[in-house]
Amino acid sequence: MVNENLIKIDPDNISSINNGIFEGWGTSLCWWANRIGYSNELSRQAAEAFFSLEKGIGLNIARYNIGGGDDPSHDHITRSDSNMDGFMHFDPDSKTYVYDWNSDATQRNVLREIKIACPDNLIVEAFSNSPPYFMTESGCSSGAFVPTDDNLKSECYDDFAHYLAEVTYNLQILDGIKIQSLEPMNEPDTNFWHALSNKQEGCHFSKGESQSKILTLTREALDKKGLNSVLVAGTDETSVDNQIDSYLALSDQAKDSIHRIDTHTYNGTKLSELNSLAAAEGKNLWMSEVDGSYTSGVNAGEMAPALGLAEKIIKDMNGLKPSAWILWQVIDSHVSQEGYNGKADGGAPDYKKGFWGLATANHDRQEIILTQKYFGFGQFTKFIRPGSKIIYTTSNRNIAAYDSLSKKLVIVAVNSSNNVSPYTYDLSDFSKTGTEVTLVRTSGDKRKGESLAQLKEKIIVFDDKTFDANLAPNSITTFIISDVEI
Repeated sequence: MVNENLIKIDPDNISSINNGIFEGWGTSLCWWANRIGYSNELSRQAAEAFFSLEKGIGLNIARYNIGGGDDPSHDHITRSDSNMDGFMHFDPDSKTYVYDWNSDATQRNVLREIKIACPDNLIVEAFSNSPPYFMTESGCSSGAFVPTDDNLKSECYDDFAHYLAEVTYNLQILDGIKIQSLEPMNEPDTNFWHALSNKQEGCHFSKGESQSKILTLTREALDKKGLNSVLVAGTDETSVDNQIDSYLALSDQAKDSIHRIDTHTYNGTKLSELNSLAAAEGKNLWMSEVDGSYTSGVNAGEMAPALGLAEKIIKDMNGLKPSAWILWQVIDSHVSQEGYNGKADGGAPDYKKGFWGLATANHDRQEIILTQKYFGFGQFTKFIRPGSKIIYTTSNRNIAAYDSLSKKLVIVAVNSSNNVSPYTYDLSDFSKTGTEVTLVRTSGDKRKGESLAQLKEKIIVFDDKTFDANLAPNSITTFIISDVEI
């Protein structure tokens, strides 16, 4: 009989993706950076809370949204945060569309603050939800009138690729932001995006020829701008199953154009199959976007969303084995009496129930309100650092990582029951381990519980390189063992 509470940490159980090297944790910047970037105070607070390792949870990947910008006469996007500014505007004097490099000031303001908070290992990916509205069939950056129709005009593929490359080039020059990769599509083969939607920008690109064409032209446009080192990623489908089909339908030239497969994990079950495909194709692999109203635990209170997110992370990491894991957006809710640009904010959610994001921006008080979901995410991000090798387990409650430079082994464990859960961890496959284990834990409600609290207690590693731990009810615990060698 298998003892499910005996967890063997095998240093050989790592992914072949990116040579086993983990690149980090991140978030997209849309739409929250677009909403808070008017305020230097909120921008600084957010950058420190999310991207500073010392003051926050140490994210190091930011996905910058290159906006298409909607027709100025439109007023259908109701959220206060999701109406993105594009970099091309109609000039009535010349009667042409021209670049305006003062555009998107809010998102760019946040990105500059992020660079200050995370100066050493920041990775920036640029991505697009839609081409500029005047390049679309519908004349609307929210999508086509028929959601399953491609919305980029057939004669504008090259124009759109040039637009993405031009923005990428100038962002690096104007803002001093190094962009590692560019993804020209977002959830392209879905029926989510339609004209005059109240949601956001979006654009359908059919599998095969349409997706292949924009990926190939994006690579060519980057090269023409001298941006040979900027990688192209694709195709950011919402489902891992659809991502497999989407990649397989690409032309050989398009496959050669992309360096990395980006996927979302909102849907689908073929996590290991996508990992195997990426490995066979010699491609890197990111989990580039997901979030949801996750909950778990038993009478867990404010820990319920944190536990739900932790279980999602472990499922993705153990199954997909990506080299990066990126949350959709860290701030999804806003509090403001005035709203923004004539749109009302939704207000703070119930933090004991499922909600998107990790925090709320209170614009009236100019503060970022952090939640237990934020601290629960930090149990992973502060301690499993870029450059580590993720060690995968067969447990849906545990994941580990080893950093050969610091010689630290990190294990993150989730207990979603309302009882103490005993575990034994077997480290016997390591040639050497330290003798003590440091514990950091998040549990309970924010005001009465623990939030990334380093515990006074120490756990002893036995001579046989095992240690015992009792996981608190409804908790996320990080174990840190120093002086570990393979």
